[in-house]
Amino acid sequence: MLEDTTMPRSTIGLLITLVFSLLLAPLAAEAQRPGKVPLIGILALGAPPFYGLDEVQQGLRDLGYVEGQNIAFEVRWAAFRFEHLPALAAELVRLGVDVIVTHGPPGVKAAMAATRTIPIVMARIDDAEEHGLVASLARPGGNVTGLSIQTGELSGKWLDLLREVLPSLSRVAILWDATGTVNQLRTREQAGHAVGVQLHVLEVRSVDDFHRAFAAATTAHAAGLVILGSPLMTENAAHLAELAAQHRLPATYTNRRFVEAGGLLTYGPKEPDPSWGWRRAAVFVDKILKGTKPADLPVERPTTFELIINVKTAEALGLTIPPTLLFQADEVIR
Repeated sequence: MLEDTTMPRSTIGLLITLVFSLLLAPLAAEAQRPGKVPLIGILALGAPPFYGLDEVQQGLRDLGYVEGQNIAFEVRWAAFRFEHLPALAAELVRLGVDVIVTHGPPGVKAAMAATRTIPIVMARIDDAEEHGLVASLARPGGNVTGLSIQTGELSGKWLDLLREVLPSLSRVAILWDATGTVNQLRTREQAGHAVGVQLHVLEVRSVDDFHRAFAAATTAHAAGLVILGSPLMTENAAHLAELAAQHRLPATYTNRRFVEAGGLLTYGPKEPDPSWGWRRAAVFVDKILKGTKPADLPVERPTTFELIINVKTAEALGLTIPPTLLFQADEVIR
């Protein structure tokens, strides 16, 4: 007599349930898995340590982001070798970053060349509109937004300040980062012509050009120096202040870092500190991650400015700051 090997229906039902459970388990796990952690690409013109990186990360922490939990970063450093920027930007795009944060015309242009779809946040730049990086400040219109300083607003102010310190001023050297905006230079030349001051433009592209430029300013018998803002200048503010002191050149700049390092005076956007723009960039990143398109985020610009004077440096240069100018200063370093 053959043995009945038919499996009981209850057993078959149990097996079917087990098989379906095993098949559906991965799908259930996938459904419960948290969403993809946003990846932020930082394209830095300089080299570590870089104050901007810490500030944008802190700005995002202040907004509730925790690295490794709901945000991640990929950082690429150009070390002021701007020829490397296109490859670094392309690498961030290949990594699939959700937003690129960068600064300065070289960084923004490299990012734009690498992608027209991934949002790009300018932590700080001069004359974004004049560079053609956005259609307008109010309506950027593409994948770029952030913060921009319109240097035309400052064009004559620096020369006026130097003339108050040096009433007989007739020759001024202009230290210009040639990788920056031509608008910076054009507006200074117009301002110099308007007040009858002869300008000597000294182009620099790296720190290696600084000594040569200051020597050229001395050869040209410049009585004062205007340092045009750029990431290269900001990250080397202490070195520039030292060179200005060595060459006994009264100098003005856009960033308080310069005067805190021993420069004569600075006139520029009023900020809590020099890295404010990077923390503000975090707000743009947050809005983009929450669904706002860069084209709909107006480019922000500073609306208030401050004058800071280093009286200690003036005394070392044998200069007397007029009381009227001291009265105008928002801060005096003694």
